[in-house]
Amino acid sequence: MTTFERPFGRCLEDFEIGDVYKHWPGKTITEFDDHLFCMLTMNHHPLHSDAWFAETQSVQKRNVVVGNLVYSLVLGMSVPDVSGAAIANLEIESLLHKNPTFHGDTIYAETRVLETVPSKSKNDRGVVTVESKGFNQNGLEVCYFRRKVLVWTRDALPERLRPYGVQNWD
Repeated sequence: MTTFERPFGRCLEDFEIGDVYKHWPGKTITEFDDHLFCMLTMNHHPLHSDAWFAETQSVQKRNVVVGNLVYSLVLGMSVPDVSGAAIANLEIESLLHKNPTFHGDTIYAETRVLETVPSKSKNDRGVVTVESKGFNQNGLEVCYFRRKVLVWTRDALPERLRPYGVQNWD
């Protein structure tokens, strides 16, 4: 019998400069998603939640998804491939909303590895710099950001434990 454990994140040695991760699946942003995110984050700008305002008072002439939701989705999509086993996210160097996202758009994401730097003070970790892009269903880039992630080396990566027993199958 073979047991398969799904990878979730990477170690320092797994990142190769220039590698691109095409994250899967995408996410269609509904009006409900946008309104809930706006209310949770107290962003009450009518561009996001008032159809009449958006249609009559905005450049886009329709509701625009709040940018931080788009960023959060792209970041979240990258976690299994990039930071799922990380020690910490260290910084977001830049965040650009290149085009608007609308209710009903589906967001897809990709991440490219820019740099890997072993720690000078602790040999069990290093910093990985990546850039991520979010695209809508038409391939139009809607979000871009660079971030630095502190990750374990392969030898130091903690074992993934479960709160129940090790052997559950006969």
